[in-house]
Amino acid sequence: MNQNLIYQIALTKIPMVGLWTARTLIGTCGSAEAVFSENKKTLSKIPRISSGIVNNILKADPKGLSAPDLEFINEHGITPLFFTDADYPSRLKPFSDSPMILYYKGNANLNADRIVSIVGTRTPTESGKIHCQEIVEGLAKYNVLVISGLAYGIDVTAHQKCLSLQIPTVGVLGHGMSQIYPAIHKPIAARMLEQGGILTQFGPDKGPEREHFPMRNGVVAGMSDAVIVVETARKGGSMITAELANGYNKDVFAVPGRLNDRFSKGCNHLIKAHKAQLLESAEDVAYVMRWSEQDELIQKQTALFPELDEHEKNILNLIGETHQINIDQLAYQAKLNSSEMATMILKLEFKGLIKTLPGKRFVLIQ
Repeated sequence: MNQNLIYQIALTKIPMVGLWTARTLIGTCGSAEAVFSENKKTLSKIPRISSGIVNNILKADPKGLSAPDLEFINEHGITPLFFTDADYPSRLKPFSDSPMILYYKGNANLNADRIVSIVGTRTPTESGKIHCQEIVEGLAKYNVLVISGLAYGIDVTAHQKCLSLQIPTVGVLGHGMSQIYPAIHKPIAARMLEQGGILTQFGPDKGPEREHFPMRNGVVAGMSDAVIVVETARKGGSMITAELANGYNKDVFAVPGRLNDRFSKGCNHLIKAHKAQLLESAEDVAYVMRWSEQDELIQKQTALFPELDEHEKNILNLIGETHQINIDQLAYQAKLNSSEMATMILKLEFKGLIKTLPGKRFVLIQ
């Protein structure tokens, strides 16, 4: 077990310590463990760390705070993802309200090249369910990871269709992993562990409290490249997710509906207010996200240079699919160490296939 995990979990349980504060503390002290080892004088000198936070840290018992969660995750094979970990969802990291830690069980790559969230009402019409299923079916050829909230209605419809088409799908929970809510979705969640997974920011002792679900919606929005709203009333969780996605500068799509249909009012409003693009099929998402162009460009690049080895082709694919990627993410996804990665980058630059952007990011040369 990662010894630092004791202190990482404990840090999430300290009153008044959110993500920004945790980042500040760890950035100054060096690690979560080091935060608990510092004295009052040192902690008090850290900018914007109040005396209340300092006192809460000093009186905390890290091992006692983290023990119940550690026992649960070890017993159930759950992977904790702290925000400093390489496997933590990279799309989620930049936001100030992102969770410090996530608990994950499954086999999907949470940093997949293309991630789409699908949300909607808990009481959809038959037409809404059909639209949802058709959208998922259309996304299949683009190698996407589909995220939703494992709730009644559109969420579970998206998950079920993904399972039937062998599309990886992840359910983000509004509670800890000691239960599945609603309980009727336990069999679906079990199947998702083999073809995706389940994810939560809440420790195992946390139940499905009302205030948890807007927080869950933030993870659904933040982890994705695009959010699709299928059916929703003017107010509700799906509208919260869409608003959060807009705030995170994500692409939002909405399926339009009849003017007098209450489950279309939310989607129609998003389109009317220019907070979502009108969606008729999955091809609309692919067009806006430029997925087809990216795929064609990769094919052209590799066809022009048939002498490329498998590592070089893989790196071109990764850069093309993500549009821009930094060297750490690239090395991790390509499964190369830093020296091997540097060599490959240099070779591809000499061949005129990629160029380097500020911040050690890379794009294909078109």
